[in-house]
Amino acid sequence: MTVNNAHHPAFRAIRSEFVDALNVTVQEYEHVVTGAKHFHIASENDENVFLVGLKTVPTDSCGVAHILEHTVLCGSERFPVRDPFFMMIRRSLNTFMNAFTSSDWTAYPFASKNKKDFRNLLDVYLDAVFFSRLDPLDFSQEGHRLEFAEPNNPESELTYKGVVFNEMKGAMSSTTSVLWQAVTKYLFPSNTYHFNSGGEPTDIPDLSYDDLMAFYRKHYHPSNAVFMTFGDIPAEELQAEFETKVLSRFDRLEDKDRVSVPNAKRYFSPVRVEEGYAADEAKEDGSHVVMGWLLGESIDLSQQFEASLLSSVLLDNSASPLRRALENSDLGASPSPLCGLEDSNKEMSFMCGLEGVRRENAPQVEALILSTLENVAEQGVDQDMVEAMLHQLELSQREIGGDSYPYGLQLILSALSTAVHSGDVIAQLDLDPVIERMRNKVREPDYIPNLVKGLLLSNAHRITLTLSPDEALESLRNQAEKDRLSTIKAALSDEQKQYIVERSQALKARQEQVDDMSLLPKVGMEDVPAKIPEYDSEVLEASLPVTFYPQGTNGLVYQQLVVDLPKLTDEETRVLPFYTSLLTELGVGEHDYLAVQSRQAQVCGGISAYSSIRTEIIDKQRVNGYFVLSSKALVPNAQDMTQLMADTFVAARFDEISRIKELVAQRRARRESSITGQGHVLAMSAATSGMSGLAAQQEAWGGMTGIRSLIALDDALKQGDEALETLRQTLESIHAKMQATSKRLLLVAEPHHKESLLTVVAPVWTAVENHEQVTTFSLPAVDDTVKQAWVTATQVNFCSKAFKAVAGEHPDVAPLTVLGGFLRNGFLHRAIREQGGAYGGGATFDGSSGAFRFFSYRDPRLLETLSDFDASIEWLLTNDHSEDALEEAVLGVIGAMDKPGSPAGEAQSDFFLQLHGRTKAYREEFRARVLSVTLDDLKRVATLYLTKENENTAMVTAGSNKELLSQAGFEICTL
Repeated sequence: MTVNNAHHPAFRAIRSEFVDALNVTVQEYEHVVTGAKHFHIASENDENVFLVGLKTVPTDSCGVAHILEHTVLCGSERFPVRDPFFMMIRRSLNTFMNAFTSSDWTAYPFASKNKKDFRNLLDVYLDAVFFSRLDPLDFSQEGHRLEFAEPNNPESELTYKGVVFNEMKGAMSSTTSVLWQAVTKYLFPSNTYHFNSGGEPTDIPDLSYDDLMAFYRKHYHPSNAVFMTFGDIPAEELQAEFETKVLSRFDRLEDKDRVSVPNAKRYFSPVRVEEGYAADEAKEDGSHVVMGWLLGESIDLSQQFEASLLSSVLLDNSASPLRRALENSDLGASPSPLCGLEDSNKEMSFMCGLEGVRRENAPQVEALILSTLENVAEQGVDQDMVEAMLHQLELSQREIGGDSYPYGLQLILSALSTAVHSGDVIAQLDLDPVIERMRNKVREPDYIPNLVKGLLLSNAHRITLTLSPDEALESLRNQAEKDRLSTIKAALSDEQKQYIVERSQALKARQEQVDDMSLLPKVGMEDVPAKIPEYDSEVLEASLPVTFYPQGTNGLVYQQLVVDLPKLTDEETRVLPFYTSLLTELGVGEHDYLAVQSRQAQVCGGISAYSSIRTEIIDKQRVNGYFVLSSKALVPNAQDMTQLMADTFVAARFDEISRIKELVAQRRARRESSITGQGHVLAMSAATSGMSGLAAQQEAWGGMTGIRSLIALDDALKQGDEALETLRQTLESIHAKMQATSKRLLLVAEPHHKESLLTVVAPVWTAVENHEQVTTFSLPAVDDTVKQAWVTATQVNFCSKAFKAVAGEHPDVAPLTVLGGFLRNGFLHRAIREQGGAYGGGATFDGSSGAFRFFSYRDPRLLETLSDFDASIEWLLTNDHSEDALEEAVLGVIGAMDKPGSPAGEAQSDFFLQLHGRTKAYREEFRARVLSVTLDDLKRVATLYLTKENENTAMVTAGSNKELLSQAGFEICTL
């Protein structure tokens, strides 16, 4: 790869290094005047990425950095419109746009494959970050404000509103978030990590607009910034934009004015603390016990990788000594979600513990962890395990990602903390020398024991936190907020009341103003790629048919065994998700699960299993289903990976009863803790569950109904052997049926590895018999109406309405798909987020179940939001709308369709789309229909499908709303 190392005269070059494992060149520059750093990752990849990161160091939990992140994106000097961020989402073909607030930095990233679009977004982001308007009304909207329940009536109840205020109420409804904040509060007694950078809901109302402005002036300066870019646009071109648009207007900050993060004061002896979290009921075994150690600085790469290796050796999989002790302990239900190394802060921390613990057993959990560490320090660990962890590090270094975040953004984020804290970014990205040095060090038998002693056992800066359920906490917290508001209201003068009323009116007027959109750059239909990508593949002859996709995978091979799902009984269908999650976590043949976990770590990047089920294009009540066994490995390990996959598929051990019981308990803990993070998805699943057999089954598997069933199963397994034996027999029955059906293989690798891979892969699978499929998986048709309210421990709500519509290849699927973005852009974003105070809301169409779905996320309101859903339909039908608004909605759909993934991910997606009948011709026809949607089409499908008789409603909410919702006709559902 030839790289242009030229740079703009305003910058000086510091270093440039080619990283062979990533096939990129990392270039480091510094702006001469301000000292701003620019790291450019030069690549042949045409998905260009930009990020500007700023060191932001809160000194309290008022959420100033987080609220500033939101408010910065509400208009700037060159783009004085009210909401340029969300407007640009609509006017762009971006593959990623967002902003992040971390514990000690704030970042503004975006990505695009379109050069014009990239430069448009660069203009808007640079101006937003460094020349933000920061209007006081935007602070009121995004941060917090006082408002009367009836905005024009000062005698009505006083309330708090604000997007971040409600976002953090939702975030802090998650027990895992509460646990993290409690651990860091005590682990970092004296610096910025002591505080909640997102903001505690109790503290957010203490933040003033003047505080926000002071924080902006101190932190948002180029001398405190790092620019990071990735892609095929040369660094010189990017630097010209930085200099012209931003840097030429700033001088360098003096050292005394620069933001820094002091190290935390160290403890001389361990600390033990207790706190509570809100729960529906105070279960005796509902406590979390977590131990945490404060380690060295993350920018010291030697310390970072030693800590990372130690964490992996102790906790990576079930055969790792500390995870094994935690999983096998009767003291708790499962390992804590906080287990592992946190190295994104300036100072690293290591944590481990158990959840589902009786409060009085906390000392025993601490003793278990310490005794396990002492045992490792005395006896060491198997050398194969240490080598396996280095293998995992090498595999992760070489893998080209991009399925969740753009690949370039993944690389940038992996180095961002190091860049912010003035560490060696190139060394952080080039792990091969580090791996080689570590490989030499680990040959010493005392290496891991000495790390355990030095980093953990002899480290006095240690805490043990016990976090226990408190069923009174939520009501006490709500009452405290009401009392605070009552006190404030009682002290308000008539002038102050009038000010609140007038500010509410001013904010409403600002939210409803029509901005001059021409002030913002845009892409148009002419910038939309004409066709979707085409992927080469060929079917190779072997004992099992092999479909091979040649893709640039940087020395990795991806393999999947794809099995036609057979006909299953109702009980087998119910248990199918447990089969897929348990299969790769159990023993194989003569080897127990511990040996298999070790073997997986040594030869591949783990093995996973899942089911791929989609409705047929011609009938949403009929499905196609496949079971998939998947893995990846470095090409030299392809044969060992294949053998392990085949062994797992043929000889999985369902006789490991205690392991099955333990894994179900872990699954329950993960699902329960995830509710408030994905409440909108769960609400939509419930609302859609009456629309097809697959939608009903997806709710029974993964929705609130599925979580309730999982809780019941876990409780039954704890009560006796009968339920465990029934589950084991059902798993065995499913497994036998999987053996007796049709199978095929999918391989993705670089083209020159095709023949050698087939040579080592094909012989292994000859031991797996292929059968002609006799029976096929099916689900009973479902057509019901739903009106449910699921209650759980949450401070905010998640609302959804779903309307029955058409599916598959029906021509109305295209306008229904465009309609979701049109309603969000034109009405729902303003009504639900800006005016209603929810963190998010919108509409989307599910073409598989034929459901048009409205949703809100972390919402302070309930029935009012449902009314807003209806009002958006009325808005659509009773108003004239512009062609520009239609174009924005169409661009949003096309952008989502064209979003790139990893090389392997794109090949796998193409394979399964075709397997499910979504051929390239079908996708191109749908694309053409989307591009031809008219405003009349939108009104027509809304009139036809978004009607009361097609309406279904569901929400996830707090128990305190049960009476209100029951009176409104909702079925009240509990876990």
